[in-house]
Amino acid sequence: MKKVKMIVTILLLIIILGLIGLVGFGYYKKGTLNVQNPVATMEVENFGTIKIELYPEMAPNTVANFIKLSNNGFYDGLKFHRIVKDFMIQGGDPKGDGTGTVTMSALDTSIEKDSEGDKEYNIKGEFIANSVKNTLKHEEGVISMARADYTQYSASLAEASYNSASSQFFIMTKNTTSLDGQYAAFGKVVEGLDIVHKIENVKVKAAENGGEASTPETAPVIKQIRVETYGIDYGMPETLDAFNISNYFTSMYNY
Repeated sequence: MKKVKMIVTILLLIIILGLIGLVGFGYYKKGTLNVQNPVATMEVENFGTIKIELYPEMAPNTVANFIKLSNNGFYDGLKFHRIVKDFMIQGGDPKGDGTGTVTMSALDTSIEKDSEGDKEYNIKGEFIANSVKNTLKHEEGVISMARADYTQYSASLAEASYNSASSQFFIMTKNTTSLDGQYAAFGKVVEGLDIVHKIENVKVKAAENGGEASTPETAPVIKQIRVETYGIDYGMPETLDAFNISNYFTSMYNY
């Protein structure tokens, strides 16, 4: 009887030690696993290929949004509609003039385009001014999200401005510290910076309504953007109802 108890005790000890070993190995593996950041490959017609490493540790929701839009083909055929030499190149607007935004069907392919559920959306601005710790600086080659600035109409619209990004992005062509902490930088060009500068140097003209000379005479076309995630699912981004400035003014002055 004692012999049986001893054998059972030894077996239990072996099992317990085995479980401890598995748990320990799991923590070791997690601690030493080199998770590779996602890399976006952007092909620009007649210019070349740009590769951009994305930084989910800086702006996880922004990265998730960009991955979904890219891999669902949203950016295919869109243009760089705004180019400012020694500053940045901007694209990702479905209207091609800077006034467009994106709808939920671009994120979720189960939503029918132009259906009732296919509403416009925004994402939260992941930057310091919006209480998100993102320390990525707007240096040459950094990609960041474009957003609106409604504070020109009212200082009370700062929150709406900060959370107004959707699909438009820009790539820096020169270090610009004034944008740090104010816009959601989320990646950096690792190959093809020369292509970015070629795009930067296309001929531009003033917009039809005047203003800065930043409208390309012939806008460079994004053939496609696809993101390699190396087996990691970054999920669906959290979205916000799109802010409508026209509705804001209507509510302000419609007594």
